[in-house]
Amino acid sequence: MAIVDLVMPKLGESIMEATVLKWYKKPGDAVKQDETVLDIATDKVDSEVPSTAAGVITKLLFKENDVVPVGAVIAHIETNNHFTAEKQFTPHEHVEAEFSEEEVPYVPQPTASIPAQSHGNRFYSPLVLNIANSEGISMTELEKIAGTGNEGRVTKKDILQYLSDKKAGVTPSHHAQVSSHHAQAATKEQVTVSQPEMLPVRSETEYSGNVEIIEMDRMRKLIAKHMVNSKQTSAHVTSFAEADVTNMVLWREKVKKEFEKRENNKITFTPLFIDCLVRVIKRFPMINSSVDGERIIIKKDINIGMATAMPSGNLIVPVIRNADYLNLVGLSKQVNTLADNARNNRLRPDDTQGGTFTLTNVGTFGSLMGTPIINQPQVAIMAVGAIKKRPVVIETEQGDTIGIRHMMYLSLSYDHRIIDGSLGASFLTAVAKEFEHWDMERSW
Repeated sequence: MAIVDLVMPKLGESIMEATVLKWYKKPGDAVKQDETVLDIATDKVDSEVPSTAAGVITKLLFKENDVVPVGAVIAHIETNNHFTAEKQFTPHEHVEAEFSEEEVPYVPQPTASIPAQSHGNRFYSPLVLNIANSEGISMTELEKIAGTGNEGRVTKKDILQYLSDKKAGVTPSHHAQVSSHHAQAATKEQVTVSQPEMLPVRSETEYSGNVEIIEMDRMRKLIAKHMVNSKQTSAHVTSFAEADVTNMVLWREKVKKEFEKRENNKITFTPLFIDCLVRVIKRFPMINSSVDGERIIIKKDINIGMATAMPSGNLIVPVIRNADYLNLVGLSKQVNTLADNARNNRLRPDDTQGGTFTLTNVGTFGSLMGTPIINQPQVAIMAVGAIKKRPVVIETEQGDTIGIRHMMYLSLSYDHRIIDGSLGASFLTAVAKEFEHWDMERSW
C-alpha cells in the first residue's frame, strides 16, 4: 500500500490559488488514474482536476468553496502501487510537506510587502463574495478591507476578522493597520473613489408587472466586474475602417475542401484574420503593450486572444501563444481546438493567460460592427463585423466601375493614455489593407 498526495495543480503564470467548486469523489470511493476528482475555479476559468493515480480516496482536506493555494495537498489516495504518477502535478513539493491528514484548510499568512490593489482591480474569490453577500457588505466596503493574501487579495480570514472587529466596535481604519504602509495608502485612496456596486447584494426593491429575476452566475459576475474595471482603467477610444475582403473569401472557398481533407481540420476566417494581424502588429509594436503606472511595457511575444462564446452565453478569451510563429495550418488547429474546448468547458486555466492583443468576431452573430471593451491589461482590441456583399466603386486603369464585393467593417478600441488617434487609426488601416491584399495564389 502507498498513499499518494493529490495536490492543487499549477494553474497559470499569475494564479496562486483556486476555489474548490465541487467534489466528485468522497472518502472510500474508488478512483481511476486521470479520472476527474473535483472542479476548481479561478478568476479566469473553471477547470477539472484529475487523479494522478488509481486507488481509493482516503481523505479530502478541503471543503467546497474553500480557497486553496497552488501546490497544496487537497486529497489522499491509497494505491496498491509503490510507484505512481504523483509527481505529475507537484510543482511545489515544499508546500506538500507542510500538510498532514490532521491539518485544517490553508489560511494564507500576511504578506505585508505586497500592496492591496486599488480602484476595484482586486480579485475576490466566490467564498469571500458569498460571505460578504450574506453579511450585507457592499463592494465599496469590501474594497476598504486590507487583504493579506497574494497581491493584496482579501482572504476568508481577512473578511471574518473584519466582521469580528466590526461587531466588536473596532473601526475599519484600525483593522487596516495590519497591512503595510502601501496597503494603507491604497485603502485610503479607495475611500475617495466611487466604486461600482458590482457585488450582488440582496435588493428589497419590489418590481411591478410580470417580471422574472435571474441571479448572475459566477462567470457573469466576473465578466461584469472585469468590463467595468476596464472602463475605469483605460481611456477608451474606438476607430473604424472598411475592408474589401473579396480575395480572402474567394481564396478560402477555393481551398477549404482540400484543406479539410489534408489537415483533418476546417479552415475558418479567424486564422486568416490572425495571420494578417500578427504581421501588422510587428510594424506597430506599441499596440502589443500594457501600462504599469507611468511605464509602458512593450511585449515581444505576440499572444492573440480570441473572444469565444460559451454555451451559457458568456464569453471567454483563450489565447494563441506566439501566433507569429504559426502558419495557417498551425493557427487553424489552435483556433479550432481552443474554440472547441471553450464550448465544452475543457479549457485549462493556462489557456486564458498571457494575451497581448485580442480579436473578437462580432460578425459571427450578424453584427456589422462593434465597439469592444479592452481586455485588461492589454491596450487594444479589434472587432471584425459580418462579411456582406455590397455594390462598391472599383478603381481601375480604365476608370471607375461598380462591382459586387465582399465588404467588412473593422473597429479598434484602444487605450488613449498611450495610443493616440493617429497610431490607432494607422494600425487599423494597415490591418484593413492586409486583409484586402490577401494573396489569391498563396499556399497554406
